Amino acid sequence: MFGTWGKSVAACWFGVFAAVTVAYASGAASEFRFERDTFAFANQTVFEYHEGHASLRKPSATKRDAYNRHCFVMCRTAVQFKKFARFELRSTPLDDASLAARIRAVTRQAAWTEPLPDNQRIVFAGYKDLKDMSKARRELVQLSIGHGWSSYFRISNARMMFQDGTGYQERTHGRLNAALARGELFIAFLTTYPRFSINHSVLIYERKPSAPNPGDDHYLVYDPNHPESPRDLTWSTGDRAFAYQKDWDFIGGFVRVYQVYGKPLQ
Repeated sequence: MFGTWGKSVAACWFGVFAAVTVAYASGAASEFRFERDTFAFANQTVFEYHEGHASLRKPSATKRDAYNRHCFVMCRTAVQFKKFARFELRSTPLDDASLAARIRAVTRQAAWTEPLPDNQRIVFAGYKDLKDMSKARRELVQLSIGHGWSSYFRISNARMMFQDGTGYQERTHGRLNAALARGELFIAFLTTYPRFSINHSVLIYERKPSAPNPGDDHYLVYDPNHPESPRDLTWSTGDRAFAYQKDWDFIGGFVRVYQVYGKPLQ
């Protein structure tokens, strides 16, 4: 009798556990995919670059490349869409005013809070994902996600002046790995202060399973300057430092990494 009753109770509790697990999973962010969860357009740099070295832009190029200084905004918004938005491709697309209002509703959510369950997310009809919508409605999306100038006045930017040692970078490396292990995204501020070869924000979304050198970690990065493909960030255990991939806008090598949007005032 008790054996049968015990099995029934166990089955009941298993059902409750499964239901709770499914409910939690529906609210958790699914795997971040570069081709789906990033913007189709680029953040343009203020300066022109040649082999990573900056120079003033030609006046004729200024208007064409006017969408600049938005790297922080684009990284933050990508996380917010991942956590708080849902796309319905087969529905009728929204008009401009309604779409702009819904985008602003997403960007008003605190980026560090838990993801919303599907039935509470802000719905974007007519598009399959953020990449698709930002390609089709580029100018409206750019106008609606927020201003870039405010990133220069972030309180947490001051860390680059007094938390610049290897110890802080080692702790940041530990926090980065812990965040990714929990399935979270990590928005990073990259700088070489007091030099300004890079002063930029990227979104780190995946740790590669293996690295060529034992003890080193390699990460996949969404860089708003490069919407075409992921970038590569490396942690060197021997150097106790991060390094960022060389490209036209950065000479490559050493950078300091600071987490942003991980908590209030960060």
